[in-house]
Amino acid sequence: MPTVRDLRDRIKSLKNTQQITKAMKQVAAAKIRRAEIAQRQARPYAETMFAMLQDLMDAAGSIDHPFMRPGASGAPKGVILMTADKGLAGAFNSNIIRHAEEYRGQGGPWYTVGTKARNATRRWGAETPLAVALSAGAKLDAARQVAAKVTGDFVAGGISEIVLVQSKLVSTMVQRPLSRTLVPIVAEERERASGPRAVVEFAPSPEDVLKRLLPKYLEFALFSAMLETDAAFYAAQLVAMTNATDNAGKLIDELTMQMNKARQAAITKELLEIVGGAEALVG
Repeated sequence: MPTVRDLRDRIKSLKNTQQITKAMKQVAAAKIRRAEIAQRQARPYAETMFAMLQDLMDAAGSIDHPFMRPGASGAPKGVILMTADKGLAGAFNSNIIRHAEEYRGQGGPWYTVGTKARNATRRWGAETPLAVALSAGAKLDAARQVAAKVTGDFVAGGISEIVLVQSKLVSTMVQRPLSRTLVPIVAEERERASGPRAVVEFAPSPEDVLKRLLPKYLEFALFSAMLETDAAFYAAQLVAMTNATDNAGKLIDELTMQMNKARQAAITKELLEIVGGAEALVG
């Protein structure tokens, strides 16, 4: 049975841990607000760009761009694995990595964004031609770097598709890993509105606009994914640190009760020893 001193030391250690988790909880709460604001500001641009891309694809006749053609036959898929740089966020990073394991057997290259993703691909022994940190420098510069690398490999025939594996922020309590194909781009089937349609003139031609827009589309798709991963990470960390703080409080209460019982037992034992000694002296 632990002594009073042992229990007191454990309670002191738990209180120090609780202070750390409480501070990290407050930091995560502040950062998630900034991350959500950045993501919310970028969303209208992303939605407008994607809608414009679909309109141009509908209006254009034939488009001679690598992103609109199937990838090299027989080439593996190139996977962009996007995680956070740090842990202490529950199963956030491990869920994304587990979701990406379905692509391990294809033998293609992995382009990692985030320290945890880089560490996972190194453990697998996978080919990693590019690894960038999620929180190092400007995210737009990192997105351009990754987009340039995967575009070069796709155009050269080294990969047949560009697949992104990331985490989607559903709510503060729910973050869901997902994968989607970024390239080649396939036009969506959309219902045509009945009746006459307005005639839209493009200057320059839709083909020329698409050639300029498609590289920007890939860059901004990666940039938007980085912002969403950031927000999802801080949401997961907020939940994890809240649970850790609450669990530390429960353990402190339990150990305090055990310490009080141990102290009372020690006092009772000393009283019995004193009474026994006094009876022995009287006798």
